[in-house]
Amino acid sequence: MWIDPIKLTKQAKLINDYRNNKPEIMQFFDYHPFDNYQQRIQNLTERTFNRSRLTRVLNKINEEWGAPVSTFNNIERLKQENSVVVIGGQQAGLLTGPLYTINKVISIIQLAKQQESELNIPVIPVFWIAGEDHDFEEMNHIHLPAANRLKKYKVAQQNIEKRSVSNISLDEKLMKEWLDNLFVQLMESEYTKDLYDTMNACLEKSTTYTDFFARVIFQLFDDEGVVLVDSAHPLVREIEKEHFVHMIEAQPKISSGVFRTSAELKQEQYPLGLDVTLDDVNLFYHKNNERILLTRNENQEWIGKQEEVTFSTEELIGIAKDTPSLLSNNVVTRPLMQELLFPSLAFIGGPGEISYWAQLKSAFHALGITMPPVVPRLSLTYVERNLEKRIEKYDLEIEDIVNYGLNDFKNDWLAGKVNPPVQKLADELKAVIDQAHKPLRDIATELRADLSELANKNLLQIHRDVEFLEKRIVSAIKEKYALEISDLDQINLALHPEGGLQERMWNPLPYLNKYGRGFVKETLKQSYSFKEDHYIVYI
Repeated sequence: MWIDPIKLTKQAKLINDYRNNKPEIMQFFDYHPFDNYQQRIQNLTERTFNRSRLTRVLNKINEEWGAPVSTFNNIERLKQENSVVVIGGQQAGLLTGPLYTINKVISIIQLAKQQESELNIPVIPVFWIAGEDHDFEEMNHIHLPAANRLKKYKVAQQNIEKRSVSNISLDEKLMKEWLDNLFVQLMESEYTKDLYDTMNACLEKSTTYTDFFARVIFQLFDDEGVVLVDSAHPLVREIEKEHFVHMIEAQPKISSGVFRTSAELKQEQYPLGLDVTLDDVNLFYHKNNERILLTRNENQEWIGKQEEVTFSTEELIGIAKDTPSLLSNNVVTRPLMQELLFPSLAFIGGPGEISYWAQLKSAFHALGITMPPVVPRLSLTYVERNLEKRIEKYDLEIEDIVNYGLNDFKNDWLAGKVNPPVQKLADELKAVIDQAHKPLRDIATELRADLSELANKNLLQIHRDVEFLEKRIVSAIKEKYALEISDLDQINLALHPEGGLQERMWNPLPYLNKYGRGFVKETLKQSYSFKEDHYIVYI
């Protein structure tokens, strides 16, 4: 395995400017992402963290998921007063979800190792599972290649209530059928049976989708000491009590600050990652297993958006203190809670996350803390050797394929197989027919309106006959070059699926099946720079 950095040409303006440390965007962050982190360490030493309570909770949660010894060793190291974490997260996905989830875990582990070496202090990789998210439709499927396209494989289980993912019980029968169906699609290799047994064992030991996700992550990263935390776990809620109270008391400053920052970002012509208003509370209340987003009304009461509930500030603070499990964070307050719980050296985020974190600097300041350095996660595209050979065969540039795909190239390549091109000949023939047909149309028009209409229909029919012949010829050309077309479609499917990056659509299952879990370990062994836009990983 080896890696090669490339540039991405279709990045959003904000992330592009952020990577280049442009002042227009950097004013919205407390730290530059690629600087020396000594100042961040100094700021963390001025704060206190309840490490003993936090590590007890982490030990309990990770024990429930059958975490490896390396994870418990890192939890133990987190007790040291000078230890810090590199943290990032994602909603739980089936068999990890899209490849970018794997890439994010790799990013967290890589940055933690790099900074521990440079700073000579314990740096712990932590992955925050956003179990309080309730978008079941977003995570209840994966895509696998089928012929020259990606096919969606969805779990048949329904989630009618708006429950958080961590509170959705697995339907073991449906999940087993889903898993079995996936493995039927795979070409059997020396790793298939072990992989199936491993995933099936993870499933059998899980009661929720978050459980299943966590167990799979531990199977893939068993030697790396990654620590997992479920934001929706009751034990986590208990240690969040005082922080919920702090957020409730600071809500006016948080909301007004985020609203003001959003207006400033608009002035700089950056698209907003979040739509915000001055009345946003940025907390959910849980009622009958459903999340209700709270807002403030003109009487300064805390109400559900559909007025399902109403609380005074004192009542909501009481809920935070007595039954914190009834509250959860939204996209604004989750980063704040993350920062209040963990001594975070840096946060790893994708382009979308960095876009909305740009709106949050004042929210951190409202709680008397600074936003941690926000580091763009590693972005990776995996290229197998047989695919690499096909790319070389057609003298293609991988960077161009990743950025633009091959549809235009394929069409031009096919057109070049007939000289002059079929479409050009057909267009020229239709022009000649138009000219030769015109005298008849003119006479018909002079005689009667119905004859004029008939003449135009006649011309249209002749055009259609020409187009029919053109399509049949093109179809015959495609049949003649079916192998080459299949090659180009396979390349496009692997490197530019659905018009975007591989990591947005592909699940790691095909690679794990073909190369075993060592595929992940080999990827981790490579040396990455977080300053690069994207890496091609040659398997």
